[in-house]
Amino acid sequence: MTAEFEATLSLERFNRYLEWRSGNHALALELYALNTKLSEALYTPLQILEITLRNRIHIVLTEARHERWFEDDGFLLLDHQRDRIAEASKQLASERKDPTPGRIVAALTFSFWTAMLAGSYENLWQETLHAIARREDGKGFTRKDFSTPLSPIRTLRNRVAHHEPIVQWDLPKHYRHILQLIRWLSPAAAGWCERYSRFPEVYPNEPIVLSAS
Repeated sequence: MTAEFEATLSLERFNRYLEWRSGNHALALELYALNTKLSEALYTPLQILEITLRNRIHIVLTEARHERWFEDDGFLLLDHQRDRIAEASKQLASERKDPTPGRIVAALTFSFWTAMLAGSYENLWQETLHAIARREDGKGFTRKDFSTPLSPIRTLRNRVAHHEPIVQWDLPKHYRHILQLIRWLSPAAAGWCERYSRFPEVYPNEPIVLSAS
């Protein structure tokens, strides 16, 4: 049964688990199972961060401009963002759905929203986007204060979505950063996330130690 299950996995990917467990197949499968459980446990905080970030950006830009701010000529500075808008509109049209702002916003990818915090949008951050979040003491912060921890979180989110190994990451650190960003965006959302997140109980009590590959 074990050999049959291993045969269904990508050999290249599973070999990484074997290397991390010094060739022990049983321990490698246990590590694979732990990776799966941790990916599942991170889904809730990653989902809340993505939803909260996109909605806060949309709310702030709607208040500053209008509900269809993403259609303003020259407003979106990055090609891939304009492509995502076009793709979302085309998909809604193919489904015979009215391309309302809410539907467009919901169809956009996490990379679209994290790009709104890239250096290209420093002026927009200074003028408007800084209002998306506040520290617990009510003070603001720089764009980089927010974007720096967000960048690896985006990579982590993509690895989870594509069933990649994540056990080699410092997951408790990134989990703390996820909760911190959510808390800055919405204390209420952070409270909900902390209540329902299973990550603290799924992550082992001791750090995960992997053999050198």
